[in-house]
Amino acid sequence: MIRHIVLVRFRPEVSDAAIAKIFADLDAIRSVVPGVLAIASGRSESPEKIERGYMHGFTVDFAGGEALAAYQAHPDHRAVGEALVASAQGGLDGILVFDLPMSGTA
Repeated sequence: MIRHIVLVRFRPEVSDAAIAKIFADLDAIRSVVPGVLAIASGRSESPEKIERGYMHGFTVDFAGGEALAAYQAHPDHRAVGEALVASAQGGLDGILVFDLPMSGTA
């Protein structure tokens, strides 16, 4: 399993409704890309308060590398990615992506 972790610094003028729409569009990908096991998204609620401006994020769990590749190539993912980049502070500079292989999981 691979856990795809994305942290986003949204521009201050991006509304909560616009962020919710991006996350809803992301969640819809689960039903169209085989091998997407789970998607979770939202705003940080960390008591540590060290997000460094990355107040929103999401994770996508994939069955494996083939599912991740299918997700990356899918037009729905590309549309969500474009919306994220357009809404992030500094474009791509406002987005962090980390893919974590989850050993010992299916």
